[in-house]
Amino acid sequence: MRLWKFLKNVVNEMKVVTWPNAKQTRTDTSTVLGTSIIMAIFLGIIDFIVQWGLKFLA
Repeated sequence: MRLWKFLKNVVNEMKVVTWPNAKQTRTDTSTVLGTSIIMAIFLGIIDFIVQWGLKFLA
């Protein structure tokens, strides 16, 4: 019985959800991709610096 109540609540909640339009989805996707690329470049630079620094310790 609890499963039916749960599924009914899920269906009711999905009716209330406001879904983003195509423009908002593109904007959000671009933001995520841009941030991911910037973070990858930043972490790559940090990794290069750490490896370069460790060469002097070895």
